[in-house]
Amino acid sequence: MPSLGYGQVLVEVRVSRICGSQLGEIDGVKGPDRFLPHLLGHEGGGIVREVGPEVTQVKPGDAVVLHWRPGAGIQARPARYRLHSQTVNAGNITTFQNWAVVSENRVTVIPANVDFEIAALLADTITTGFGAVTRDAAVQVGEAVVVVGVGGIGLGTVLGAHIAGAHPVIAVDIHDHKLAKAREFGATHSVNTRQEDLFDAVQRILGGPADAVFDGTGNPVVLQQAWRITGPKGRLVLVGVMHHDHQLSLNTLPLHHGKMLVGSEGGMSRPQIDIPRYLRMIQDGRFDPRSFVSHRCKLQEINEAISVMRAGESIHTMIHF
Repeated sequence: MPSLGYGQVLVEVRVSRICGSQLGEIDGVKGPDRFLPHLLGHEGGGIVREVGPEVTQVKPGDAVVLHWRPGAGIQARPARYRLHSQTVNAGNITTFQNWAVVSENRVTVIPANVDFEIAALLADTITTGFGAVTRDAAVQVGEAVVVVGVGGIGLGTVLGAHIAGAHPVIAVDIHDHKLAKAREFGATHSVNTRQEDLFDAVQRILGGPADAVFDGTGNPVVLQQAWRITGPKGRLVLVGVMHHDHQLSLNTLPLHHGKMLVGSEGGMSRPQIDIPRYLRMIQDGRFDPRSFVSHRCKLQEINEAISVMRAGESIHTMIHF
């Protein structure tokens, strides 16, 4: 284990979620990766065991959420490890390991009695989903929302839209078990696009376009449809990441008349502010995200778990250490 530098924190990782972003990293969705070889994982829950110089936000023994969005504290130099003669990069945060050296601004303290699975969900699923709704799209009470792709982040987006007072909230996917889970968390309608055309379904339910549409697929064909169902003054929020060598073709005239196309970066979440707020809601019984979790595994089983995710069988997969 390397000695801790300025602003670095050593965390014993207890739970990590496997996010679809890790599948994207494995597949090179964003293009050539100049940091290879590197570790993966960007959301979890754990316990601080040691802190480096000038760290003030956490102390040894603190339970924390590990999150990829920067929060309070120092932006430390990215962690690197030695494996034989090779350098392995870890960036500001990685969580697919028992022990992780992370930047101080990638951890937020939570009460010691919080379930670490909830901590992992607060790291991204809930903060990104809620932020996409309230910040990226600024959804208002009574606005019609469509969420395309209701796996990981999409499920958090459905819940965020429901809590924000959107109506109706339409969940869209190709897997019935994901649509059923979305209905548990506030979707008023569900559409399986293997069985029904998305445009026709939205017309049937709304009689017109939606106020806010969230796409989690990054698929150009799906995005064309999502743009079509977005109203003239509506917002299409891109939560999913398109493959680097794919292109989207749109007529931009509607953008000059109030229609918006927005790329989401973690819902513009502010971990040090959002995590305590959302945790209070959970503790007060407003919602319980633990049933988001469909699969659990040990780190040694991660390749099998990733295969299950690729097949669309899982919603949220947690690694327990």
